[in-house]
Amino acid sequence: MDVKFITALIIFYLIYLTTTTSIDPCASQTDDSDLNMIPIYGKCSPFSPPNTGSWANTLINMASKDPARLKYLSTLVGQKTATSAPIASGQAFNIGNYIVRVKIGTPGQLLFMVLDTSTDEAFVPCSGCQGCTATTFLPNVSSSYSSLDCSIPQCGQVHGLPCLAEGTGPCSFNQSYAGSSFSATLAQDSLRLATYVIPNYSFGCVNVISGNSVPPQGLLGLGRGPLSLLSQSGTLYSGVFSYCLPSFKSYYFSGSLKLGPVGQPKNIRTTPLLRNPHRPSLYYVNLTGISVGHVLVPIPSEYLAFDSTTGSGTVIDSGTVITRFVEPIYNAVREEFRKQVSGPFSSLGAFDTCFVKSFETVAPPVTLHFQGLNLTLPLENSLIHSSSGSLACLAMAAAPNNVNSVLNVIANLQQQNLRILFDTVNNKVGIARELCN
Repeated sequence: MDVKFITALIIFYLIYLTTTTSIDPCASQTDDSDLNMIPIYGKCSPFSPPNTGSWANTLINMASKDPARLKYLSTLVGQKTATSAPIASGQAFNIGNYIVRVKIGTPGQLLFMVLDTSTDEAFVPCSGCQGCTATTFLPNVSSSYSSLDCSIPQCGQVHGLPCLAEGTGPCSFNQSYAGSSFSATLAQDSLRLATYVIPNYSFGCVNVISGNSVPPQGLLGLGRGPLSLLSQSGTLYSGVFSYCLPSFKSYYFSGSLKLGPVGQPKNIRTTPLLRNPHRPSLYYVNLTGISVGHVLVPIPSEYLAFDSTTGSGTVIDSGTVITRFVEPIYNAVREEFRKQVSGPFSSLGAFDTCFVKSFETVAPPVTLHFQGLNLTLPLENSLIHSSSGSLACLAMAAAPNNVNSVLNVIANLQQQNLRILFDTVNNKVGIARELCN
């Protein structure tokens, strides 16, 4: 064989190895329409998972925080005005489950912020913050940063402290947060999402934290209130966004948040997006029934019905780990599921319907019936497995007994590897299968 040919072949191979091994799987994509997403404890995340011994135990630990989340959501439905929702007031997220990479300021400072569909406002820890982690936003480094005055309307929306006698000054506020508390100043700066920059974005600049339940690098709200991302971005995204949540086992930035109508799926089944005037930020949908296998579970309509006065109904939420139904609904679904699997059954953490994994082949699918749309959950969205792999569990639960909740919550485990589209202008939610692991 020609020596020059062999030499050229070796050089080509070395170049190939260099280029393929130097690709950073954690690097952001450059697609204008996409913002990469990752589970909070994924490989590309800066946050370390709790020392639970296995992925299954980590999931059980995450699900154990759902009752606090449900308690938070149940407090929202009783609020009577859209503008009364303060930044993180009483929010019991503990730690969010999905994060996005954003940049704030000029030049942009990288932060890994928790993404949440059931809150509006954003907040980040700022330099000099007492009780915050080492990673904070540096306002004095940003040429576009400014604090907001106590006299502006936005300050009232975060329940800011009253102005001093001179009638001016920074908008300062104190809030409780899932057993923790923090103090912040309302501020504005540039917010960069993928390749887009939103100037003068309002957020809380946190300066004191007491407790450990505040998201360490901040939170980005995707609700529908006046200080949410959709509202502050104006016409840029036309009130449309979608996401695909990767499995909690996914290491890299494989999930995506698509902002705006461009690049959204064209052929997608939709169901009406309902609005509760007492809490317009929550994404209500009309859940009309639930099937287990081929059996439509008998559920009294009052437990499914949307009622804007009481706040009852069903919401799609990115912060709750496992789907929670009001107790009469869950009990009916559980009993039908058990009837078809034929136990014996045991409990594991929040899951009370666990069975020997060998019976998984006879486990019936669970179908959520929405107005105009039926969603049959893939097996990986309806069952989880124990750390030993010997048990499979129905990955749903009843709303906690200590929560006076009238909400059914479709949680993120049931949304994984689905494209969930929110169109707040045309008032519809779309759901389509999409593998994003």
